[in-house]
Amino acid sequence: MFSDERMKKLREYVASLEHPEEALVDLMHEAQEAYGYLSDEAAEKVAEIANVPVIKVDELATFYSLIFRRPVGRKVIFVCDSISCWVMGMENLFEHLKDRLGIDIGGTTSDGAFTLLPICCIGACHVAPAMMVGEKLYGNLTPEKIDEILEKERA
Repeated sequence: MFSDERMKKLREYVASLEHPEEALVDLMHEAQEAYGYLSDEAAEKVAEIANVPVIKVDELATFYSLIFRRPVGRKVIFVCDSISCWVMGMENLFEHLKDRLGIDIGGTTSDGAFTLLPICCIGACHVAPAMMVGEKLYGNLTPEKIDEILEKERA
């Protein structure tokens, strides 16, 4: 899972904290970065490093929408489902995305390129309707713009 060197650094980081729980989100991100998602094995390793019960890791992992407890595509498309985006037509654009990708909410394309997930707000009301592909924000979406984005991001 983590190299011996990385484990040593993570343990030192946790030891430097007054409360080991403070490190849980960082540790989960580390595991996800290394393996693409937070598997049960990775959750157990995070709990071990932080010296907390694995249930604490599970509780946090299910709370944060950017921690994935199952495999996802190489890129995750986060569709903003805030009121601002919906007022600006995101519902129809969401349907367009599902049709273009051939998947439903929570699904991953057959080539493993994309996973489609809603997210409660991405703070981009000024460019609504908006979505993110990975960490890249796209706003003022139209069906044509979505098609261009998918082509570009798939490469």
